[in-house]
Formats: sequence, C-alpha cells, structure tokens
Amino acid sequence: MKEEEIRPQKLFDEFLRLAEKDTAVFFSDTPCENKPCPACNKTGEFAFAKHGFTYEICPSCETLFVNPRPEVEAFAKYYQEAESTKYWATAFYKETAEARRKKLWLPKVHKILEIMKRYSANDHKLIDIGGGYGLFACEMEKVSGKPALVIEPNPHMAKECRGKSLHVIEKFLENIVQDDLPSSAKTFVSFELFEHLHNPAIFLDHLLKLMNKGDLFIFTTLSGTGLDIQILWENSKSVSPPHHLNFFNPNSVKIILEKSGFELLEVTTPGKLDIDILVKNRRFIKDHFWRSFTAAASETTKEQWQNLIASTGLSSHMMAVCRKI
Repeated sequence: MKEEEIRPQKLFDEFLRLAEKDTAVFFSDTPCENKPCPACNKTGEFAFAKHGFTYEICPSCETLFVNPRPEVEAFAKYYQEAESTKYWATAFYKETAEARRKKLWLPKVHKILEIMKRYSANDHKLIDIGGGYGLFACEMEKVSGKPALVIEPNPHMAKECRGKSLHVIEKFLENIVQDDLPSSAKTFVSFELFEHLHNPAIFLDHLLKLMNKGDLFIFTTLSGTGLDIQILWENSKSVSPPHHLNFFNPNSVKIILEKSGFELLEVTTPGKLDIDILVKNRRFIKDHFWRSFTAAASETTKEQWQNLIASTGLSSHMMAVCRKI
C-alpha cells in the first residue's frame, strides 16, 4: 500500500491547511488546563510546539500528548462547525472513498471478523464508534450479512451514513446511554479515534459502563513510538493539532486500558505505511542513516523493513483488543 492511494497529497495538504486556519478560529482564546500524561499521570516534558499547541512526552511511558489542553467544549464546536471538518467529511472522503474501501476497510472487516472468531464473539452485535463515512459498516454488512450500528456525532458524516441506510446514533460516545444500545453481547470498534479524544480515561470509563461482561473493544490508533513519527517528529503530518492529541504506544496503551478496568488481550502494530511516509517526507529527515535508506533502498528492501517494523511493535499504526471482565 502507498500513502498516496488513501491520502492523496494534494487533498491531504488542503485539509491540513484548513485545519491550521481553523485553530485560530476555535482555539486562540480558549481557556486551557494543564494535564499529566493520560496513561500514567506523570508530569510530561516539553517535546515541541506546533500550530499553537504544545506537545509533551512522558518520561516514564513515552506517551506523546498535547498539554496544556484547551477545554472540551472548543473541540466539540470545532468538530461540528470547522471548515476543515466539513472538507474531510465531504471533498476528502468522497474523493478517496473507493480507494479506502478496497485498501483499508475491506481488509479491516476481515481482520475484525477474524479477531471476533478468535475470542468467540461471532454472535456479537457490532458497534462502530466514530463510524465516519460508514464505509466499514457497509463492508461489514456485505461480508458478514450482519448490520452494524454506527455512533457518529458529526452531522455531515451521520447524514452520509443514513444515506447508506445505516442505523446511526448521532451522539458522542460519552453521551450514549444504555437504552441507545441493544442489550445483547456486543463488540465495539473504533478506528483512528483514540488519538482525537480530549480525555481518553473518561471515554474508556463510559464505554466500560455500556459493556456487558465479555464484550470486546477493538480499536486502532497512532503509536507515538512508531518509526515515521519518531523520525519526523514535529514535521510528521500525523502530528496534526487540533485533531491528534494523544499518541499512546504498545506499552502505555496497556497501562491506560488496565487502569480503566479492561483486560488487554493483544496489542499489535500492523502498519504498512511507515517507510512510504518517510520516503515522501525525506526532506524533513535529519538522521543520516534514514536519509540514505529512503533515497537508495530497493522496493524489496523497503518492504522487508516495513514487515520488520510492523512485526516488532515499531509501526505508528497500532491495534488493541481488550475485553470487559
């Protein structure tokens, strides 16, 4: 897979441009609060500043996170009203929908079904938190024959989901109540949502209350110890405030999940884009080895390295599987 296939540079750069512009509109005068590491509650150390946001790194568990953090109301307003959010939900998603369906969502459907089978969750109702454009839910229904329930607070994306005849609850997860959901066994999924959360602990605590014993939660997020983020650091396009606030890693995601009362079943980094991202952003690389590698390595060598990075927990794309006990 190549990044250009799912995130065309021209479209993605326009989204980032609009997002940077929106930060001044929605966050310039917003009260902020100092926060400790979202995983282990230790005081963070300055890492870098980007677009008016300060990122800190936890000296204990290496979680990268925004601190101080603007109040949650500013983010809620941003996600519902910002031009960049509308652009993502309309122009970007529509332009990339088919490529994402083939390259991302269909393989993800098979992966989720495989995980559900492994943990005897075949009969679970699937609930997609932050279902976005509804592509995963649609593909899940096509492959498994079972409709998924979508939780999506963004009005533009919720409308797109309804246009696909999906059952949508237009709320943030933190506002969901038991009566909104079926009482049967459930598997909750969320993809590239965890890094956006204003308070991951509150999200997890509320989710746990909505779950039955034995229910699964499967999610993907960005790992701050992943190769491309570590090398590009503040120049990484994945580090894009106000969207990405938390960069956990295989160690620190275990800490927060177990602290919140979940049983962590597995954590992997099945990423496919780290090397491709470095090649595309070679001008920002300072390390001599990686500058040379991205310039001269063959496609076969790059693929071998990507496989090694993914299998050793060093990709920036992370997947966690946990269960309510």
